[in-house]
Amino acid sequence: MSKSSSKAANKAKLPPKTSMPRAPEIEEPTIAKPSTRMAAILYDGMLILALLFLVGTLLTVIGTLMTMETGSESSQAQSLPTWYQNFIMTPSFILTLVGFYGIFWRRGGQTLGMQTWRLKTVNNSGHLLTWGQSFKRILAAFIMPLIFGIIGSVIDGSRAILLTSAFLGFIFNYAFCFFNPRGLAVQDMLSNTITLKMPKTEKEGLWRVIRNRKQGK
Repeated sequence: MSKSSSKAANKAKLPPKTSMPRAPEIEEPTIAKPSTRMAAILYDGMLILALLFLVGTLLTVIGTLMTMETGSESSQAQSLPTWYQNFIMTPSFILTLVGFYGIFWRRGGQTLGMQTWRLKTVNNSGHLLTWGQSFKRILAAFIMPLIFGIIGSVIDGSRAILLTSAFLGFIFNYAFCFFNPRGLAVQDMLSNTITLKMPKTEKEGLWRVIRNRKQGK
């Protein structure tokens, strides 16, 4: 048998080469973009407004029964005392807001809106926030709206200008991300926390495979 024929026979006996499957690339968490954060806030905002409305209604009923005499005609209606609005209602609204974010951030770092957009808020060490860190972050988020609101009230004392200025301060918190080298918002820097965009989970990937198979049928 010639050498050429023996080489051909050896090649025929070799098993076919199989391509090794590539290991899936591990997606790393990234700093959340301002647009994604705002979208999550819109989701959470509807729930927060409902909670604040509920708290406000209960406190109004309690305040009316405690501090005012109720009449039988609409002309006899009175407003709640200023001290009750400033020292009872306003702190209650703040505590409701702190409680809403604090409970979700401490349990899993995600509110309902943040879960929808795969966002997660942690401290700089990567751990879930404590109650103190949650309060500090919420307080930091109100600094710029407060400053802008004060400036607006100095320019024009009307309620519309005050609310518009405060809203611009809220927008500034996230517009700051475009100028920060790391993409951090104002409240991120002041509270030593960060909001991350989390990678898709295995369950999401499995659901995509099932959905693609259904579409292929």
